Amino acid sequence: MSGKGAVMAEFVELWTYLSATPLFGLTATLLVYVLGLAIYQHYDQTPWLNPVLWSIVALGGALWWLDIPYQRYFAGAQFIHFLLGPAVVSLALPLWQRRQELKRHAVALTLAALGGGAVSALSAFGIAWWLGVPESVALSLIPKSVTAPVAMGLADTIGGIAELAAIFAVLSGLIGALLARTVFGLMGEGTTKLAWMRRGYALGTVSHGIGAARALQVSNQAGAYAGLALAAQAVLASLWIPLLLDWF
Repeated sequence: MSGKGAVMAEFVELWTYLSATPLFGLTATLLVYVLGLAIYQHYDQTPWLNPVLWSIVALGGALWWLDIPYQRYFAGAQFIHFLLGPAVVSLALPLWQRRQELKRHAVALTLAALGGGAVSALSAFGIAWWLGVPESVALSLIPKSVTAPVAMGLADTIGGIAELAAIFAVLSGLIGALLARTVFGLMGEGTTKLAWMRRGYALGTVSHGIGAARALQVSNQAGAYAGLALAAQAVLASLWIPLLLDWF
């Protein structure tokens, strides 16, 4: 065997070993996301370079091209998945720091959460029904603006498909993160404290965790209210969606 062939064989053997270890998923996820984040920040946080979006594309493409089962990848990536809970809980700190503001705007925030969640859920279901989408798929669209774990549980409860609900939730988050700057710019939203509050709450209402992460990148005020909206949607949607469908 030539020197070049021997090197290639050693590389394949090393890759086979590394890809079979639990740390493969963890290392690959961190490396891809850090690289994507560096590019995102280098280009002034251009929305279409969102690191979550390109991490999904890069990792999904790599798993498909290298024929690596998702279960093997997730054996390592689950360590990051575990941190999702503490990351969401950590959003409570900026909310606690703004507790007086929350008390003053409690009624308005609750109504906004109910209205925004209802419009998001029912418009998606209505369009899917109008287009003749199968009922189970249409029902899976209803919780699309709720964070993925809650969306999956809701989809199971109302007759949807949990896996599809998770995909729709991730897509909703990515679309919100990609379009937020453009939409708010067209609305003429400024950069006052109240404007950041409205921006963050709107983004968290329709784009849950991914939207909250995007809001936190540009403003602590926006990030705090996006986290509040995320939590409000998880609680309120878990109550009104099953009740409304049972009534119908």
